[in-house]
Order: sequence, then structure tokens, then C-alpha cells
Amino acid sequence: MSAETYKAEGIELYSQHEYEAANRAFQQAKDAYDEAGDYDMVAEMKVNIGLVHRSLNENQQALDLMQEALAHFRERNDQMRMAQVLGNLGGVYQALNDKEQTELSYRQAANIFKELGESGLYSDTLMALGAYQLRDGQIFLGAATYQTALEGRTNLNGTQKIIRSLTNVINRLNGSA
Repeated sequence: MSAETYKAEGIELYSQHEYEAANRAFQQAKDAYDEAGDYDMVAEMKVNIGLVHRSLNENQQALDLMQEALAHFRERNDQMRMAQVLGNLGGVYQALNDKEQTELSYRQAANIFKELGESGLYSDTLMALGAYQLRDGQIFLGAATYQTALEGRTNLNGTQKIIRSLTNVINRLNGSA
């Protein structure tokens, strides 16, 4: 099979929560990309394998692989992929209970997405950061971050509409305090 076939198989297996099988497929894809000299795709497969490890609560392995990928994309100055990895790292740091790195990774990712004009990814990343801040007890900051994330979005799901309403109330309360 080709690297692309292994990659597609890994994505399908991952979506079905078949993490061990997805890991094998992504590893085969990584090896095939490495053999072909496609090092950007090798780094992408490291991220995918890292996501598998994160799903299995093997967070240190996830962190190590994603940091390797981030270093590769930084070296190549691939801003889009750097931002994607940083967003994923935010979730890994969150699982590792590293508050400072969680927020830093999400903010760096959001800033790069904004610079690139990727408004949807910018918004998604800020929503992840805002949700993290709310869970962490940073109610006013999380509400403000989440509200910023929802600005300009028109197709909100039910949960997002409720959260937007709640953040508006929280921000009004914060403004009157």
C-alpha cells in the first residue's frame, strides 16, 4: 500500500476509536513517507501518532512526537502546520495539567491562524482556550475569550448559542463589578 493509503486508513481507524490499529497505519504511513523523502508528511504522521497517544492517555509520548513535528515545521517556516501542531499541543499540555503551556500553545496557535487569515481555525482555537479557562475556574477570562471566538460566527450550534448568552451575562456582570 502507498503512504496515502496508510494515512487514509489511519484517519478512518482513528475516527472509529480503533487507536491501536490507527497507530499501526500511521506508523506505516510515516515509514513510507520517510522512505520517499517526504519529511513534511513524516512530521504530519508524528502528529497523528501523537494524537493516538493522547487518546490513549499516553501524554508524554504525544508531547514528544508533537514537539518533534513542531521543530520540523518551525525549521521549514511552515506557519499553518506550526499553528495546527501548537493547537494540538494545547490539548496535550492540558492533559498533562501544565496550565502555562496549555494557554501559551493555544494563544500562539490562535495568533498564527489570525495572521494567516484563517478565521475559522482562529475561532476554533480560541473556543478551545476559552473552554479550558472556564474549566480552570477563570470564569471572566474564559467568558471573554469564548466571546471573542464567537464574534463573526453565524452558524452557531445550540451549545455555542447558550455559551454566547452566558458569556454576555458574565461580561455584563464583570463590567458592573
